[in-house]
Amino acid sequence: MTQTITSEDGTTLAVDTIGRGAPVILVGGAFNDRSTVAALAAELAPAFTVLTYDRRGRGASDDRSEDYQVANEVADLAAVIEHAGGRASVFGHSSGAILVLEAAGRGLPIDRVAVYEPPYHADEDQPRPAADIYDRLRALVAAGDRDGATELFLREAVGVPAEAVAGMKAGEGWAFMADKAPSLPYDVLVTAPWQGRPQERVAGIGAPVLAVYGDQTSPGLAKATEAVAAALPGAELRVMPGEDHAVLQRPAALARILTEFFA
Repeated sequence: MTQTITSEDGTTLAVDTIGRGAPVILVGGAFNDRSTVAALAAELAPAFTVLTYDRRGRGASDDRSEDYQVANEVADLAAVIEHAGGRASVFGHSSGAILVLEAAGRGLPIDRVAVYEPPYHADEDQPRPAADIYDRLRALVAAGDRDGATELFLREAVGVPAEAVAGMKAGEGWAFMADKAPSLPYDVLVTAPWQGRPQERVAGIGAPVLAVYGDQTSPGLAKATEAVAAALPGAELRVMPGEDHAVLQRPAALARILTEFFA
């Protein structure tokens, strides 16, 4: 069932709800909308009431922010939690993982937090995006160049080699990714290394935390996930054999881990 709710600044958010039981909210990362986490939601629905939503500027959600701040998306998640009944557990993937950790640290009524590969810059040897990437992305989006913005984000924010990006552009999924281009500057700000080290950004979280990564993922994502678990007393760290960053395409094993944690 899809409903529309309103965030603090008037932004309208499309929210899907399935299942029954304690509420669990799923938050996707860059290039994701609620369809991307729908398979995971279906796996969790027998045990939980699962809510998925389009983050602002994606899918069926609009965007009323004149000058985007991470706080805008924290307020969006707060609105979804209120829609869920006032409290919920949350799961975030990639930049969505950083967003839910940010929300938990700012005191939103979150019972339990599970994250998969939050892309913090925890490795000092890991290349970092140029400081002007946010401005360049916004300029490309303003000019209507969604392909250019998507390529810039993949090349400089994610670190995908040029030949791999060329192959992606020729694939069927490119149009879906380019459609999300207007929100890519937001993901840059959510993940930006100048926002602070992961140990500093998660320090205020009091809820139980589960941090998960796949053993086939990039070393930087593995190190970032480990840093989150190490920074929070009592946090649980899980490593999924055979998995990489695209775990949402194969959600069954992840759903088993989340069911155990959220229950």
